[in-house]
This record gives sequence, structure tokens and C-alpha cells, in this order.
Amino acid sequence: MEHGGVAYCFQCGSFPCGKYEGLDEYDSFISHRNRRKDFETARKIGVDAYREIQTRKAEILKLLLDRYNDGRKKRFFCFAVNLLELDDLERALEQLLTRNMPEGETDKERAAYAAGLLQKAADRKSIDLKPRGKPREKKR
Repeated sequence: MEHGGVAYCFQCGSFPCGKYEGLDEYDSFISHRNRRKDFETARKIGVDAYREIQTRKAEILKLLLDRYNDGRKKRFFCFAVNLLELDDLERALEQLLTRNMPEGETDKERAAYAAGLLQKAADRKSIDLKPRGKPREKKR
């Protein structure tokens, strides 16, 4: 609020400022690769429309974690939902929900199938779903 009462960084005349330098270079539990793109999208379509997209993405993530996480896919699903476009996620979700699950399918197999659909969607758009680590300091 110290920059003229703006609620979002993208509304500031100084955006993007030095505060964002280097933040997109590595990831934490979620990816930060789309931060600037997301700000631009919110600016372009409006905060309410952007919030609707994010709400739907959060619903998809919850469903993925509730139904398809084998205990080892949480970070992958977080990255996929963060980096893929909503229409790609919706298509993958439709395939998941309409598929006939094989009898006796294990949690691991179900998780692998879901992850495979998301990976294929990412591959079609040349999106890398692997986290980028923070560079290590060189020892002297």
C-alpha cells in the first residue's frame, strides 16, 4: 500500500520493480516461473476473472490430491496446476473422470496415470514440470 494504495503489484507504475529480480529463477514448493505472466494476465482480464481461474485450478488440485496422489505426487501436481493453462487441466481432468478404471488398480497406478496425462499436456506445450533448484553457493 506504500505505492499509491495499489492492491496488486501489477497495478503499480513501477511494476516490475527490483523486488522481483531473481525471484523467478528458481522454485520453492510451487513454481515461480509464471509469476510475471500471471500478473500480466490479471491485469489484462481483471482480478475477478483471474481469481475465478485460480479458484478452478485450486479445485482441480484438491481433486488430484484427494483421488490421485499416491503419497509421492503432491509437488508434481502442484507444479502441473500452476504451470498448465486451465483448459489443459480441464481436458486432463475430463479424461481422468470418464476413464474406466481397471479393477484392482492400485493408488500408485492411478497416480501414474494422472501424472502421465498432465505430463503429456505439458509436453505438448513444451512446459517443464520439474522444479528448478536454487543455485548452490560455491565453497571456497
